Amino acid sequence: MKKVTTVGIDLAKSVFHLHGADAHGARVFAKKLSRSKVMPFLVQLPPCLIGMEACAGAHDWARRIKELGHDVRLMNPKFVQPYVKSNKNDAHDAEAICEAVTRPTMRFVSIKSVEQQDMQALHRIRSGLIKERTALANQTRGLLGEYGIVIPVGIMNLRKALPPIIENLDQRLTPMGKTLFARQRERLVDMDERIEALSEMVEVASSQDEACQRLERVRGIGALAATALRSAVGSARQFKNGREMAAWLGLTPRQHSTGG
Repeated sequence: MKKVTTVGIDLAKSVFHLHGADAHGARVFAKKLSRSKVMPFLVQLPPCLIGMEACAGAHDWARRIKELGHDVRLMNPKFVQPYVKSNKNDAHDAEAICEAVTRPTMRFVSIKSVEQQDMQALHRIRSGLIKERTALANQTRGLLGEYGIVIPVGIMNLRKALPPIIENLDQRLTPMGKTLFARQRERLVDMDERIEALSEMVEVASSQDEACQRLERVRGIGALAATALRSAVGSARQFKNGREMAAWLGLTPRQHSTGG
């Protein structure tokens, strides 16, 4: 074990595969461990370079393993795939990760802090609620259209139109129909309140983060964009320059060419 300098870990829900190599790249061990045995095994290893794919749970594992004194690197799975030899399986994946993490030109994913993950979770939950609200509004407008009640596109128009319809001013609906659409309106109001509460949390999170406050000084960036950038990019020290970050964000055209 003293010869181990690099370890590749193929993350999973229950069963993990580890591949250890020495300074020359030769295999020292290949192990299959349950989740509960991974950390005890890594504790006994001397400080070494540990590579993992940036997938579900990877940032939590990276933070915990770094506390043991290891140098942890996360990689995009698509950059690891070319190093897989023979047929794909978990053991071969761990070996590929172990090899890929040693490449001098490999691009690594920065490890997110707990605060970054909080912000990211906040954005994803808020975004999910907005999608649900849009689906609810479209469903309600579509169902009302079946009764000959046409409401212009836009959630504001739906909010204004629903109360008169429910309050017996439109005779095209039966009592049962009015009850159903009253329930739809209750759901819409509840979603509005939940989204508003999450938006307030975004504002608070931005006001309490120094990096977000600096970002908000840039014209056109508010609390929403600042916290989204902060959660996704972090300190941005993983990028060599602004152009590299712009390419990572997708602001530059993709290139797929050969022969000039």
